[in-house]
Amino acid sequence: MSEERRDGLLVVRCQLGERQAFHELVRLWHDPLWRYVRGMVGSPHLADDLAQEAWVSVVRGLPRLREPERFAPWLFTIARRTVADHVRQMYRVPQTTEVETDDVAAADDGFGDVLTALEIEVGLSGLPPLEREVLILFHLEDLPLAACAEVVGVPPGTVKSRLHRARRMLRDVLVERGYEA
Repeated sequence: MSEERRDGLLVVRCQLGERQAFHELVRLWHDPLWRYVRGMVGSPHLADDLAQEAWVSVVRGLPRLREPERFAPWLFTIARRTVADHVRQMYRVPQTTEVETDDVAAADDGFGDVLTALEIEVGLSGLPPLEREVLILFHLEDLPLAACAEVVGVPPGTVKSRLHRARRMLRDVLVERGYEA
């Protein structure tokens, strides 16, 4: 059974009031959702909060979801809006606390050209949000190009060009920070 079909059946079961089906959706999709949000905001603690907010929105919107097999793009669209709302609110409210930045040092572990998750994270943090988002959705969350386009609300061709630009920018950021290309 395909992922889309499996998710669609779980959504219909949720819409019929079956709690276990919702628990199964959360079990399947919480980690990808959290990784996406974490990649967009940078902080694991903030990602926890925003992922929770996204799940609350899912619970509220699930009864109105008309295309249950489109659950994944719908979920990431909700997460995207949750992140955008947070960013808007951050710029609205003056910051009174100092923002901490962690300097990440590369450790030579003998793996040669293989990038660690930490190095990728450092590289992603150096990208603009639009490019970072398509890289996360396409490469880290394995969403197809059409689903990425649906989530970000642009044509697939725009996603392709953002992916191309993002890969080039990621390579440049990593080289600039001392990682081999």
